[in-house]
Amino acid sequence: MVKAGITKDRRLSILLLLVPATISFAFVPSARAQRQPPHPSSSTRQQQQSAATTTTTVTTESSSSCDREGGVDAMSVPRWFQREISITAPSRGCHLITPQVNRAIKDDVAGIRIGMANIFIQHTSASLTINENADPDVLRDMEVAMNRIVPGSWTTDGTFRHTMEGEDDMPGHVKSSLMGASLNIPIRNGRLALGTWQGIYLNEHRDQGGWGGGHTRNIIITLQGQS
Repeated sequence: MVKAGITKDRRLSILLLLVPATISFAFVPSARAQRQPPHPSSSTRQQQQSAATTTTTVTTESSSSCDREGGVDAMSVPRWFQREISITAPSRGCHLITPQVNRAIKDDVAGIRIGMANIFIQHTSASLTINENADPDVLRDMEVAMNRIVPGSWTTDGTFRHTMEGEDDMPGHVKSSLMGASLNIPIRNGRLALGTWQGIYLNEHRDQGGWGGGHTRNIIITLQGQS
C-alpha cells in the first residue's frame, strides 16, 4: 500500500511540475509576432483612407484642369476622322492616287501631330499599294509583272473554275489578294509620312470594271491621332 501511495504522489508531483511550464510556454509570443508593427486603430485607418481619397481627387482635378487649359493630358485624347472617296480608273493597270487622297483629308489631317491613316478599298478585283511616284514606267511595269504572276490564260485553260463574270475576273481576285486591300500610313505633323519617292497606287485589275460597267472604286480613309 505504501509503495502504491508513493507512486501516486510521484505522479501528482510530475503533473504539478508540467502544468505551469505548459501554460507559461503557451503565452510566450513568437519572434515573428514580436517583429510585426502594432495594428492601426480605427481612427488611424480612417485618416489613411481620407488621405488616399484626397490624393485621387487632387489628381483628377489636376487632370481636368489640364484638359481645360489645353495641357499635356488634353493632347493625349485621340481624334478620329473618316472620309470616303470614289475614283474612276481610266483603264486597267496601276494608277497614282496620292493627290486625290491628300485632297480628301487635308482639313482633317492638318490637326493631327502624330497618328495613323488607314486607306481601305471596298472591292475584290482592285487593290492598293505604295510604290514609285516619279517614273510612270514603274506603273506600267507593275501591271506587266502582275500579268506574268497571274496570267489571264488561266481562265480559259481550265486552271480557274470561277469564270462566270468574265475572263479577267478571277485573275483580278488573285491580284487583289496579292497586292492587298488596305494601307497603313503614319501621320506626322499634319501630313501623311510618305517617303520622297513613295506614292499611293490604285491597282485596277479588270478591263470591264465588274458588275458596275466601269472602273469606279470606293475607298474609305480613316484617320486617328493626337493633336
